[in-house]
Amino acid sequence: MTSLIPITNTPRDYAWGAVDGVSRALGRPGSGGPEAELWLGAHPLSPSRRTTAGDWVDLAEWEASASQPLPFLLKVLAAAHPLSLQAHPTPEQAAAGFAREDAAGIPLSARERNYKDPHAKPELIVAVDDGFEALCGFRPVAETQAAIDALGAASARPELFAHWRELVGTGVADAFDWLLSGADDVDALVRSAVAAAPADDGFELVARLAGEYPGDPGILVALMMNHVTLRAGEALWLPAGNIHAYLRGTGVELMGPSDNVLRGGLTPKHVDRGELRTVLDFTPGPPPRLVPVEVSEHVVSYRPASTASGRDVDFELLLVTGDASFATGSPAIAVVLEGRFALDTTDASAHLDRGDIVFVDAPAALRASGSGRLFVATGTRA
Repeated sequence: MTSLIPITNTPRDYAWGAVDGVSRALGRPGSGGPEAELWLGAHPLSPSRRTTAGDWVDLAEWEASASQPLPFLLKVLAAAHPLSLQAHPTPEQAAAGFAREDAAGIPLSARERNYKDPHAKPELIVAVDDGFEALCGFRPVAETQAAIDALGAASARPELFAHWRELVGTGVADAFDWLLSGADDVDALVRSAVAAAPADDGFELVARLAGEYPGDPGILVALMMNHVTLRAGEALWLPAGNIHAYLRGTGVELMGPSDNVLRGGLTPKHVDRGELRTVLDFTPGPPPRLVPVEVSEHVVSYRPASTASGRDVDFELLLVTGDASFATGSPAIAVVLEGRFALDTTDASAHLDRGDIVFVDAPAALRASGSGRLFVATGTRA
């Protein structure tokens, strides 16, 4: 028997969050403070809570009682300031890192702890509104060199830019290592780049990041990355090893059930550049956009894959915009960000207004009636 169980959670108040950001996305009264992320899942750091009486209190307890893991963590994200330069480990790297830090006796709550769990954290993000902005992956070498040339031409110290350009040509990894080395000439390069950056769209980001994190070499790493702005419904796929940073905007994020983040800069949080270096994929290329696939009228699927078969990623995100029937591949979580829907299975029904969230506690055939935007996180379907 399948149940549709109302759930909720408290937004995480990270400093980069937009004031009332999550509440605004859900159409709820705000807290008056930063609201960065709403976690919807079973992760023990912030499991979603049921709002009705029942056999379990939160999804971590459900996961234990059901003896099955929820294969994803769903988030509503609202950024007013840049997040850290970061990447996530592979399953093997996560398991090894978690075991290593456990053996070293580092508490899970310690600031310097890199691996909070033994799981990977590949993720996708779908823009809720136009203007979601992100850095994602290393851009083609020629694009980076063109940007360096433009800055060098405007700088009083072009020799610093010439060395950076040469390293990029040798290999993106060499340039990355040098920028994060802490060398005196890197500090001088950061100052020169900030001073020389033209006040146009191509270099506006330099001044913005310098205003948030003065002197951080991540400002220049950002210039080596793809800078994209998404319209509502457009998406990015960020597998293990992809360097990225969300800059501003509201999105729905779906990922593996993990909080393992390796940071390299642009943050007051713990930075471990050496560990970040071990997980990064330095292959340059275009932005990793994820194109949704039509499932049926009024339903599209954001289904990522790191391999041609797609079997290595066991979650997907459905977006329902009108009357539709669809199936889930696992227990699922549904949240309405616009409009209203009735959601039915053969065993249960629920009426969902904007901001309502339900947990579907078993794989199910679902019928949605209504209009708007209903996001459904699920394990991959057959």
